[in-house]
Amino acid sequence: MPVVDVVNLEGKKVGQVELADSVFGAEVNRHLLHEASRWYLNGLRRGTHKVKEKSEVSGAGRKLWKQKGTGRARIGSIRSPLWRHGGTVHGPRPRSYEYALPKKMLLGALRSALSAKLAEEKLTIVDAWSLNTHKTKTLRSALDKLNAEKTALLVAYGDNRNLELASRNMEGVKLSASNVLQPYDILRHDRVVVSKDAAARLIRTLDPEHASAEAPHVESIAPAPAPKKEAAPKAAAKPAAKKPAAAKKPAAKKGKE
Repeated sequence: MPVVDVVNLEGKKVGQVELADSVFGAEVNRHLLHEASRWYLNGLRRGTHKVKEKSEVSGAGRKLWKQKGTGRARIGSIRSPLWRHGGTVHGPRPRSYEYALPKKMLLGALRSALSAKLAEEKLTIVDAWSLNTHKTKTLRSALDKLNAEKTALLVAYGDNRNLELASRNMEGVKLSASNVLQPYDILRHDRVVVSKDAAARLIRTLDPEHASAEAPHVESIAPAPAPKKEAAPKAAAKPAAKKPAAAKKPAAKKGKE
């Protein structure tokens, strides 16, 4: 494993850290670097280009002259693409240039970019981004002590308001979180300055030999017992209403024979 010195913002050595061979000592794959950079740049394109077609340019729709008998070429509209100031055919239209890149290719490109920077001795590990102020002058003096006079990519883990404010107005300096690091940014900047916590996060994320936690199989999880429904209290039975007795009809009198 490559061993790299850990320095503070004053440029003084405060310790050492071991970097994983699989992340910072991998073989540089130029093809992966090219594909990852192309994918990233295509995603940045707005795709707002547009040309006017025949139906969108100005001009009347009448026929300029009759079809036959004039000796001239037949024409149907002044907005024809064959004419000056006419419409444009097969021109660019608004669209998105984004496309999907396999995750393994992106991770491989990140390993190649980090390994290339370490091999060129342009990777610096700092103990922490402990800035007492958000002033740009303080960060500029710290970067000068870290041999980052030209362009620099700062990689941090977690929120750091002072670092964000101090670096956002510096030309040639870009701040990136460890979980959104791009191979194009690593290659574009002359020096990469990574915090110790961010380096540990990158090793954990990019190491292909790192064993990820396995989720339990779905079939092995017993279903939760169904909640028991409480029986509603029974209402007291009402006594049946007594039916009124039917009135007896008087017996019919027998007539005399």
